[in-house]
Amino acid sequence: MELLINSILVVCCAAFTFIYIAAAARSNRRYRKWPVSRTLCWCGGIWIVALTIQGSVVERAHASFTTHMVQHLLFGMLAPLLIVIASPFTLALRAMSVHHARRCVRLTKHPYMHVVMHPLTAVTLNIGGLWALYATRLYSMMHESAAIYVLVHLHLFAAGYLFTASILSLDLVYRRFGFAYRAIMLIVAIAGHSILSKYIYGSPPGHVPSQQAEAGAMLMYYGGDAIELIVIVLLCFQWYKTRLIKDQSSVL
Repeated sequence: MELLINSILVVCCAAFTFIYIAAAARSNRRYRKWPVSRTLCWCGGIWIVALTIQGSVVERAHASFTTHMVQHLLFGMLAPLLIVIASPFTLALRAMSVHHARRCVRLTKHPYMHVVMHPLTAVTLNIGGLWALYATRLYSMMHESAAIYVLVHLHLFAAGYLFTASILSLDLVYRRFGFAYRAIMLIVAIAGHSILSKYIYGSPPGHVPSQQAEAGAMLMYYGGDAIELIVIVLLCFQWYKTRLIKDQSSVL
């Protein structure tokens, strides 16, 4: 059964990789060249997802909180970041016909999308979900029920993606909030993540041994900081480029 699931997972990831590369090739024929770096980020993000949810890793994560935390950092933070950098929706619009692209853009203008992609909503779903996982019985329940385990990990990935996408706003289909507001939301998220890691250090979730909880909390603290630093650099670079363009326009 495990071999079958892993095989299906590999096939799905290979399909996603092929679709993205094909879309990039189509975009290259119609517009300017699609950056290779974005293609590499997409491949990296997709295959990190595959690596972290394959059978043997899941089994080790059940037994080891430290492994679980590595899985959380890769699956819930790094993979979403790489996929956001890949700008898949912008590529999809470039690869589609004009008619289909306009229909997709209209869908992104729906009020529901504005609510979900609002930085405050994204921060609440991301950090609030983590607090619910590690500060309640949800962590223990996750290891007792396969359905809850799947739902929790779907939320971790989706919330991580929504948060990163709302802060960086690299895809053209999303509403862009001001840089100052997004920076404030990012600071709030970093603070919530850091406080939670300290909480886990002193109050291990479920039946996690204190030694594993301490190691996992330190991984969450320092590993999370490293990934969040990349987000900070990307946001500041965007901010700098925007101000530079405005300054040049005002001089002209």
